[in-house]
Amino acid sequence: MLLQSKDGSSIVEILDIQELINPVSDIVKGQNQLGEEEQDPINYKKENLVFPSGESLPRCWVDANYRN
Repeated sequence: MLLQSKDGSSIVEILDIQELINPVSDIVKGQNQLGEEEQDPINYKKENLVFPSGESLPRCWVDANYRN
């Protein structure tokens, strides 16, 4: 799955979808998509990621207490 950094500077390929949708985890491992070379995976804070359309991540992915 591809997400974008909030500042719009880069596209990030998420490597583990389960980690992304887990509301207890505040970080997700991904690879920055720069040019043709494969980048090394790094950790991204979910709060700094959005969908490429600019839409925020669903609250149930980022807040373990979303039902309260």
